[in-house]
Amino acid sequence: MKAANDLGAHRVLVVDDDRNLRKIIATNLELAGFLVTSAVDGRDALEKIEDQVPDVVLLDLMMPLMDGYEVARRIRRHHNLAIANVPIIILTAKSETEDKLRGFEAGADDYMTKPFGPQELLARVRAKIRRVEVDSSLSPLTRLPGNLAIEGELRRRIDDATPFTVLYLDLDNFKAFNDVYGFTHGDEAIQVVARVALDVVHRRGTPDDFVGHIGGDDFILATTPDRAEEVAREIIAEFDLAIRALYSAKDLRAGYIETRDRRGTLNRSPIMSLSIAIVANDRGQITNYAQIGEMAAELKRYAKSLTGSVFVKDKRH
Repeated sequence: MKAANDLGAHRVLVVDDDRNLRKIIATNLELAGFLVTSAVDGRDALEKIEDQVPDVVLLDLMMPLMDGYEVARRIRRHHNLAIANVPIIILTAKSETEDKLRGFEAGADDYMTKPFGPQELLARVRAKIRRVEVDSSLSPLTRLPGNLAIEGELRRRIDDATPFTVLYLDLDNFKAFNDVYGFTHGDEAIQVVARVALDVVHRRGTPDDFVGHIGGDDFILATTPDRAEEVAREIIAEFDLAIRALYSAKDLRAGYIETRDRRGTLNRSPIMSLSIAIVANDRGQITNYAQIGEMAAELKRYAKSLTGSVFVKDKRH
């Protein structure tokens, strides 16, 4: 068997009452690095899914005891969300539109008509797994790639050994704003950062630039070394204008909001600002993913000690 591909050892459940077809499909998938489990009918499939949740189900429609439509419906209604959200690719000799629609209504994600080639099968399986991985990594608030995708992107850039620069974006005075204006408005502030970062990257970045949401009010952006400072400068300018729309006229006139700590002490927190730490890998000095976080953390601490929205860059590079 070949070494696992870039998707890793993902599991595929093949459900078909045709023994020869099951064997052919399993062989092609195993040669591509997948772990394959087979089921001879619908009941067998549901038992095997309970035993170990696959990453994709390849499901025949016409089977004894329980057809593929019913299997798909039971998977989608399952109380275990991991099972209920498994991608389902239906395999069938039926090519009529009505049959396809029934399959999709039952919960299928894709549809392949027999006979099909091994390359098409592998492409569809890989596409479904990638889609799930991307979706599961996306921030539900900003729909930006999350930590898994961020780590993968930065590791790829390090391995490619091409110059790149990372910008870490962090809101200042966010907690006080959240306490006074509430979580809904706090979410809006986070969305402002996401929109501004994407807008600036689209206008000033390159097609290969990357924007991710680490979590909370922390974001990351990867671009080329020559564009990093211009991107940071424009993000700050746009953010400082956009964030004002979330404050009342009274607080904007004052230039701060008032909060009380647990001891009852009155505190004044300035209008939210943005701190950006710029970590450059223009000469290949970064050799592992952890270095980026360590360098950024030190720079962010310094940026947050300054007044207003700022970006800071490691002077050693």
